[in-house]
This record gives sequence, C-alpha cells and structure tokens, in this order.
Amino acid sequence: MMKTWLFCEMAAVGFVLFSFVGSGALAEESKGSTALTIYSTAGPGAVPAELYKPGLQQSSYGAQWRRQIPGYAIVKQERDVDFAEPRLTIRFSDVASEIEPTTVRFSSLTDPSGTRVLEQNYEFDLVSTQKLMEKFLDREITVEKAHGDKLDTYTGKLLSADGGIVLQNPSGGVQVISGYSNVRFPELPGGLITKPTLVWDVVTAKPGVHETRVTYETKAMTWWADYNIVFAPGADANSGVLDIGAWVSIINQSGATFPEAKLKLIAGDVQRAPQPRGGVRSPRGRVAMAEMKSMDGGFEEKSFFEYHLYTLGRKTTLPNNSTKQIELFPAARNVPCEKVMVYYGQAGAYYGVFASPMVDRNFGLQSNKKVDVYLRFKNEKEGGMGMPLPSGRIRVSKLDAADNSLEFIGEDTIDHTPKDETVLIKLGSAFDVVGERRQVAFDVDSRRETMTETVEIKLRNHKDEKVKVIVKENLYRWTNWEITQKSHNFEKIDSRTIHLPVEIEKDGEAIVTYAVNYSW
Repeated sequence: MMKTWLFCEMAAVGFVLFSFVGSGALAEESKGSTALTIYSTAGPGAVPAELYKPGLQQSSYGAQWRRQIPGYAIVKQERDVDFAEPRLTIRFSDVASEIEPTTVRFSSLTDPSGTRVLEQNYEFDLVSTQKLMEKFLDREITVEKAHGDKLDTYTGKLLSADGGIVLQNPSGGVQVISGYSNVRFPELPGGLITKPTLVWDVVTAKPGVHETRVTYETKAMTWWADYNIVFAPGADANSGVLDIGAWVSIINQSGATFPEAKLKLIAGDVQRAPQPRGGVRSPRGRVAMAEMKSMDGGFEEKSFFEYHLYTLGRKTTLPNNSTKQIELFPAARNVPCEKVMVYYGQAGAYYGVFASPMVDRNFGLQSNKKVDVYLRFKNEKEGGMGMPLPSGRIRVSKLDAADNSLEFIGEDTIDHTPKDETVLIKLGSAFDVVGERRQVAFDVDSRRETMTETVEIKLRNHKDEKVKVIVKENLYRWTNWEITQKSHNFEKIDSRTIHLPVEIEKDGEAIVTYAVNYSW
C-alpha cells in the first residue's frame, strides 16, 4: 500500500503554539521563560537502551515505551498575558502530551490575590487518521488513488473506513477503495485539535498586562548519572589513582520541546503516593550532584530540604524524543584509590536467619573459586573529590601503554553517596588469583547444645607480584558463635560475617584456617 497522506482543504486555518483568546479576540502574547526540574525513579544503571533508541518513539511501540520512562518533570512556564477585559479565556497549546492534568496550576504573578481561575479544561482529542474518519462518517470526502502516472478521484459519502474506504457516490452506488494515496476533507471538524491544550476561564480585578505562570507535571522524562573513570596503577599492586568524570543523561519523550530552558535536577529519594496498577510503579524520585561552581555555566549543587538540588548555570534546549548529555562536574584528577581483592568461598548459597541451629554438616559446602576485584576510594576533598555523588553507573578503563589507548576493565553501580563516604566499585574476578574452601571437621554435641566446625581456605597467587586478599566468611549456623582457633587475625563485620586479611607472595599460596564453636 502506498503511503497515505491526509489533506484538509480549509480557508485560512492556522494554529499557534501559544495563544490567548478573550471575547473572540486574540490577546497579546510575549515569549517568556521555561524552567524544568527533573526527577528520576530509575535505579542506577537500570535504564535500557530501548528507552532512548533513535526512531523508537515514532514506532507503534512508542507509547508503550514512553509509559516505562522511569521519571517525571515539573514544568514551569512564564508568559505575559494582556487582560483586556476582567474575564478572559486563555488557551495554552505549548504543553507536553504526557502531562498529568490534575497537577496543572495557573497563577498571576502580577495580581495573585485578585486573579482567580473559574474553570480549567484539558483538551486532548487530537487529530489523527482514525479520528478524522470517525468525524466524517456519513459526510462527503474525496479520495485519490494512483494507477501508474494516472490519478483517479472518487467523491462520495463516507460509509466506513474499516479495512478500506467505503464511499456512496451521488447516484447511490457503493465503492470500496483500498490502496488509496490521498484523502481530502473539506474542513477540520470541530472538537479536534493538533496539540493537547489547556484552557482556563480566568477573572481578574486588575485588567492590564499580567506576568503569569503555568506549572504542571509531565511523565516520560528522566535523568541518570554516568561516571567514566580511568585507573592508573600505583607504587604497588594494591594501590592506584583515578581520573573521575561524570555526565548526566536526560531523556525527553514528553511530547514537547523545551527551548532555552532553565534546568534543575533533584537528587535524593523523594517519596510519592502509591500509583494505581498500570501507572508509574516506583514510589521514589532519585536525584543528586556535585559541589562546585563552574565558570562555563555547568551544574551548581546545594542542599535542598533533605535532598540535593543541581542547577545548570546556562540555559539548554531539550528537544522532544531526544537524549541529551551534559557534564555533571569537571573531571577530578589523581584521586587515590586502593585495589581490593575479596574471596567469598560461600558465594551463591543462602545464609539467612534460621529458626533453629543449622546442624546439617553438608549445608553450605559448595566452594566458589573466584576472587573478586574492587576499587575503593574515599569521596573526600583531600583526595580531589568531596561532592555529593548521584546514583549511577560507573565504567572503568585503564590505559594500554603499548598504543596509548583506553581499554574497558569493568563497571558497577553506586547509590547516592554523600561527601566523605567510601565508594566501592566491583570490576570483576581476578584471572591469576584463585581460592578453594573446604570443611575440615564438624561435630555436634546435642546434649551440651554445641556445634564446632573447622574450615580451611587455600588461596593461590599466580601473579609476579604480592597481592592482598580479604577472605569473607559467613558464620551462618547459629547466632551465638565464638572463634576458638585461627591462623590469621579477623575483623567482625556484623553478627554473622568476619573478614580475614591475607597477603600472598608472588607465585605463592596462603592457607587460612579457623574453628568456630556454636552454642544454643
């Protein structure tokens, strides 16, 4: 089927993005300002590429994806309105199609106490092929169909448009037309509009030009933070430095373009009322940013209630159906970090709270061989950081000196992190360092209500340098425990977790043993 175009033959029909109508006359309008505050309900690193893939917004699945955009925005637009009469009807068409109508608020900044909104309407019966066909049932239209270079024209009363156009010609005959190229309508039927429109019936005690503000919430907008880190090794295998850069990505699929807008992002967990099933499911809004003033109009951070507010120092345009990236803060250089290796031989098993002592000797004996690798740094001013970090995804690269190129070595996510807190980034598992865990002895004395277990962990280092490994162990069999024997000192992390730091020489092996006594 050829592509279908809809044409309306109308006498001097025009539309304006922002118009004010009072007593049948067009009120004076001047362009004002737009401000956006964007909230995100996305978990760090959890926004799939499908939500901002080019062209998806125009596909048949566009509306479905827009409903899944994990965030929202508060839009504030200011305009001058000439109240030539005490009562005025104002039509506002420059509005996002994903607007939440119940959040709309119109106010006069010039005379807030003497200007009242009597009625407010949200009109969203938009022009579409199907709507036009429905409006012109039993009315005359003209259909054009191409046959090679020839164009046939059919005029008649529209009887149906389901699966093809059915026309009744003036003589009473019926024609079924499929594969048509053009449809001509004599006019745009009443009630249909080209854009969602807000309509207010407003009265004022002070006629004249008013500065007004329109505020509303729109769905299908969100933002998230991405951190790009370059790792450089330090003086030994367990240290290094980081260059840390951060970017904000913003999705706008709200149905409106916001030119030259003042942009704010809110960082924190903002509580929202539960939504009915089928609506936005996340109850929280996330936001955060960096404590610095940028000479190039970058983001400036400040505390705001119990959250953090980030204001862009310059205006920016957010086109509809677009993804924009803006630098969050200038890159921090030479941030000290520590490379941490962790062996968790019990990984993958369930170690919850049991109702009674776990006396099954075979429970939890599976052994994980992988040694995980982390980078750890302190988010403090002395190390070149010291700013609130929004939740987001962290990607880490390392320079290959052979060709001076950066190679990706791992990624992780972080939650909102205040200044002076520690950031831990998991990169993956070590290739040349492996572990092995086994149970050496196990005994239960039911009469004395005690249980003892002896565990042995072997760690082998095949690197040509010494490494440090933290052995993590869960003492899961019961809440009352005591370490009775140990080969290495340990640190109690919580009521059921201990860490045993171990150093392993190059091409060497370390053996960690401990015995634990449970009682109840």
